[in-house]
Amino acid sequence: MGKKKRSVPEINSSSTADIAFIILIFFLVTTSMDTDMGLTRRLPEPQQDEQQKQDQRIRERNILKVHVNRDNELLVNDEVTSISELRERAKEFIENPYNDEKLPEKRPKEVEFFGTVMVTANHVISLYNDRMTSYETYIAVQNELIAAYNELRNKLSEEKWHMPYAELNSDQQAAVKEIYPQIISEAEPKKY
Repeated sequence: MGKKKRSVPEINSSSTADIAFIILIFFLVTTSMDTDMGLTRRLPEPQQDEQQKQDQRIRERNILKVHVNRDNELLVNDEVTSISELRERAKEFIENPYNDEKLPEKRPKEVEFFGTVMVTANHVISLYNDRMTSYETYIAVQNELIAAYNELRNKLSEEKWHMPYAELNSDQQAAVKEIYPQIISEAEPKKY
């Protein structure tokens, strides 16, 4: 008598899709996703007619013009400048330590913790980029401008409280920001 072939029992695969779905959900919930890093900028409010007229009255000495052209060349107040020099130029402009007539005008301002302080509250760093400016150059210029503000704020907080700006409480940080307000105006990219 011949042996009978046995049939192999089939595996029930009806729940395979359910198990795969549960595993997928598990990995989505338990893994961390990289978050995009970017520049923290708050877009300005739309200008009203009165504000536009007021903006036109800004004195020329209160504006630091930073232009980046399509060849990634940097012009600061129409002078060719390297990115490595930008931070020091910006710090000198923002601080105006010797009250130079070519730099922003200083005005007295009452600031908590500091009393009456001479500040350049009306200064504006005006940044223009060409549409063909590389992203790397744009970020490098932004980093240098932000670093200028950060170094001035750190210097002031070290002098006053002997601690870096980042370690100050929110009231102390607000006071330092009043002395060195971050005012960077970005114009729409233009072709030069």
